[in-house]
Amino acid sequence: MPTPDQTRISADRARPRILEMWWALRPLTSVVRFMNTGAHPDDEISAMLAALAFRDGINLSYACSTRGEGGQNDIGTESGADLGALRTREMERACDVLNMRMYWLSETPDDPIIDFGFSKSGVETLGKWGKDRTLARIVDIIRTDKPDIICPTFLDVPGQHGHHRAMTEAAHLVMAAAADPGFASNLPPWQVAKLYLPAWSGAGQAYDDDLPPPPATLTIPGRDKDPVSGWSWDRIGQQSRACHRTQGMGRWVPAGAGRDWPLHLVKSHVAGPDTGLWSGLPRTLADLADLPEAAAIAAPLRAAGAAIDALVAAFPRFDAIAMAAREALVQIRAARSDCPEAARAMVLHRLQAKEDQLGHVLRLALGIEARARTADLWLHPGDSTDLHFEFDPGDSGAQLAFDLPQGWAVRDGSLTLTPGAALTDPYRPAYDPLVPPAPALLVQMDGATARLGFDAPPVVLPPVLADLSPARAVVNVALPDRTVSIAVTGLRPQEADAQLSVPDGWTATRTARGFDVTLPDHPDPGVHDLSLLLGGQPARTVRRIAHDHVDATARAEVARVRVLVADIALPSARIGYIGSGNDHVGDWLAAVGMDVTPLEDADLANDAALARFDSLVIGIFAMRFRPGLAAAMPRLHHWIENGGTLVTLYHRPWDNWDPQTIPPRPLEIGMPSLRWRVTDETAPVTHLVDHPVLNTPNRIGPQAWEGWVKERGLYFAKSWDAAYTPLLEMADPDEAPHRGSLLVADIGAGRHIHTALILHHQMANLVPGAFQLMANLLRPRA
Repeated sequence: MPTPDQTRISADRARPRILEMWWALRPLTSVVRFMNTGAHPDDEISAMLAALAFRDGINLSYACSTRGEGGQNDIGTESGADLGALRTREMERACDVLNMRMYWLSETPDDPIIDFGFSKSGVETLGKWGKDRTLARIVDIIRTDKPDIICPTFLDVPGQHGHHRAMTEAAHLVMAAAADPGFASNLPPWQVAKLYLPAWSGAGQAYDDDLPPPPATLTIPGRDKDPVSGWSWDRIGQQSRACHRTQGMGRWVPAGAGRDWPLHLVKSHVAGPDTGLWSGLPRTLADLADLPEAAAIAAPLRAAGAAIDALVAAFPRFDAIAMAAREALVQIRAARSDCPEAARAMVLHRLQAKEDQLGHVLRLALGIEARARTADLWLHPGDSTDLHFEFDPGDSGAQLAFDLPQGWAVRDGSLTLTPGAALTDPYRPAYDPLVPPAPALLVQMDGATARLGFDAPPVVLPPVLADLSPARAVVNVALPDRTVSIAVTGLRPQEADAQLSVPDGWTATRTARGFDVTLPDHPDPGVHDLSLLLGGQPARTVRRIAHDHVDATARAEVARVRVLVADIALPSARIGYIGSGNDHVGDWLAAVGMDVTPLEDADLANDAALARFDSLVIGIFAMRFRPGLAAAMPRLHHWIENGGTLVTLYHRPWDNWDPQTIPPRPLEIGMPSLRWRVTDETAPVTHLVDHPVLNTPNRIGPQAWEGWVKERGLYFAKSWDAAYTPLLEMADPDEAPHRGSLLVADIGAGRHIHTALILHHQMANLVPGAFQLMANLLRPRA
């Protein structure tokens, strides 16, 4: 692992001042505003946006409906709202690369606009999000940002993700709604000038659009390169996409010709032929000066435009850039102060953007450096920490100030938080790289201000905290034990009296570690919540989220333990778990009383070590993320033939799943996933055969399929060897049934079971049937 200083040095080296200046100059050359819309972090059209920003100077924004909390996590164990918080920070870093503002339709973890899992229908998606709520949010975003152009990433066609389809429908609706004075909003109406759609298919590993894309009416060229870095627009786009590490994004773009992006104009409110993205729109400050309603400020607008032309032409002479930037600022402010009422809606937001951009350019031109970081990353209201900051104004005469959140104060080299200090918001509703959120440094020079975020800004956690472990537990009434031991750590305040609220008939006994909870002999089945009070106040527990590619964040929720009471018959088996950190299946098997051992890499290369186990389970994605596992499969095949039972949980085709060599008999995973999954978590499940896997030691009946969340499964098997027997059939509404969710093959004296059911997710959500079915899968072949 690199040291913190090594990480900072690498980041510093990646963005030298001359490249920073070149990219800071580009937005000054245009006043056109372009908004891309999508449903998830990573839906943005990164390469095209890079060309629009750093070649054409277009002012970018991205409106995203969800935080991606329903997806997978390639780098850690965050899931649900915790994953949403992490992906929020990843999206902000991706925006930093493209100098792009960010807006979220989803405002909190409890927002109905959520990544609830894969959907095949825009109608279903808007039904779950709330069509009125979705439209109201995107109207507010449009009226806030005032884009001239909006362009969704995907088409609203069958075969495409329902979330994508919903956002494309919303883009069509918002064209009229955002401009309608009668639409309920606290913001003034705004008419988007143009709506484009991509004139390319969105088919790929997950989707395959049923209908062809619309014809191209305009093409954004992309075969040139950035003249200063020498990078293609695709390569710059991948520098942004690489921030989405939880989704495995970021691929190397080899040298060679780039690509173009064809667009289809759906609707336009400007006159004339559409020969360029900015056709019919004011492109420069001089074009704004030509607007009849801006006649009163035409002179300062033209003067500002001339000064910007001069500073761009002066590159890379920093002193000349600084001089021209000062003049441009003077003229921009004159135009802002004298702007007539009739021109304000069209002009003022563009002038504010120019002032923010010029402040950034002036700081770079003057060579001013400013950085700040705190000694402690995790803080609570009432805490203090040392503040380390660097400030080199050179001979500019610049001054440094702070913009701090509510209840924060800087005094004598320390940062102090009052008891009422604002907590860190893991779901910030918006983000602007040029105007980073507090805490921020304000570099004030020549009447201009440049705003810089803290390096590794501290995270403020709630004042009343406790960590409960485990957060979820299972009491298996098939076993005699009726106790749950709960560890309570991280008490804040430390001296607070802790009390655990339990259901009637349960007892909670205080121990040195926390509590021992005892259930009655015949507890009610189901999920029970045990909540913690500290000093009579509800405590909260917090998930600290820290990865080296993003700013840290945290998400707090009520401190509680959820306990599932269920009857789960267990197989008589010694079980080995082969995981890669992408699920907690091994922990859940142990939680219900199974004899489970995590396998080390050395075990996979040792026949004697494998012979200790009756059954093995390979966790999700392990073929990809567990080094050496794919190479060990021939040994595992031999182990199966000698009587072992191997269970492989769902994998994607690109997770090193070779259909000929990974399973003991050929088994191909279907792709795109949209065609090989059942997204309706309530979809009826038909048992095709009366097989021991479905009746021993637990009889899997209709109740086992109740209470499922998110979906039934994904990446179902597409084809398989005759040795495999499909056990289940299921389908989404109005679709042909799938039989590739659960396959069993008897191989020699042993057995291979492959399942695409998301059992790991159901167990994490305490679904009883998932535990019962998992116990059956791991039963050794008789």
